[in-house]
Amino acid sequence: MVTEMKPTVEIEYCIGSTMDSYVLVLAASSGKNLALAQRFSESFEKKGVTAKIVDLTTLHWPVYTPELDGDRDKSPDTSELSSLILNSTALVVCAPEYNGVMPPALNNTIAWLSVESDDFRKLFNNRSVLLATHSGGGGAHCLMAMRHQFSFLGSNVIGRSMTLNKSKPFSQETMDDLIQRVLQ
Repeated sequence: MVTEMKPTVEIEYCIGSTMDSYVLVLAASSGKNLALAQRFSESFEKKGVTAKIVDLTTLHWPVYTPELDGDRDKSPDTSELSSLILNSTALVVCAPEYNGVMPPALNNTIAWLSVESDDFRKLFNNRSVLLATHSGGGGAHCLMAMRHQFSFLGSNVIGRSMTLNKSKPFSQETMDDLIQRVLQ
């Protein structure tokens, strides 16, 4: 049964200047990766760059299936998120590793965007994407899965990524370097 909740995009946090240019930070979990997304946003602000965060766990989109594809009563309205991605200068994706891959919230979002957007490739093609993870395990498998996914979509995935876990604590120096790479 499909939940009848109206799908929405919830922008968690928007800081920086009021200029039209912004980096879009996608958080694929509501815990440590949302906190990591907020740290990225704050660090972009220190550089004078606006950052908008979307918590993908708040979308309340149904799990994509071909049967729902095209059913206007059950398909989510992806237009707001599509517009945010399309108008961003770059994406930062913060996602935990789930069973050796990226989390369902991120995978489901990409699936719905692929079938509901007017020009899905335009959302990701030639767009700079920075990957980050805060995972209970190592996080390497999640980063590899996201790198593969976004490369397949035509994105320019930044070579260096951020990994946080029980043996790798946060480093502001690493974050600052990654932000510089996004801004180049």
